[in-house]
Amino acid sequence: MDEHATVPVVASVVRRGDRYLLGRRPAAKRHGGLWEFPGGKVLEGESRLEAARRELAEELDLAVVSLGDLLLSVHDEGSPFVIEFFETVAEGTPVAREHTDLGWFGFPELRSLALAPADARFVAHLARGNP
Repeated sequence: MDEHATVPVVASVVRRGDRYLLGRRPAAKRHGGLWEFPGGKVLEGESRLEAARRELAEELDLAVVSLGDLLLSVHDEGSPFVIEFFETVAEGTPVAREHTDLGWFGFPELRSLALAPADARFVAHLARGNP
């Protein structure tokens, strides 16, 4: 792979009412123990919607109904990953298959969580629209 190539990652911003779904990354993974919006790498030939459907089904047992607007795109420093945060509508009750913990957090709580770096930048972006 080209050393300058980037790998797109879909991060699903799933909201129910005024609460957002986040998962805690396993300790052995990059940014282990930090909270993130769920998602994963986009495979070659896959659309962003297909990636979100596959990742949320595998990781959380959720069915993605739709993928909305791209809210922010952030390069994860020190990696080839470009995290793309999308509004996501998903059905079902999430089950932590990959994450060590799951939670639904209101906006004020998001600002106090230990977030993965790209996710912290996204929450700061949200904060500009949510005083």
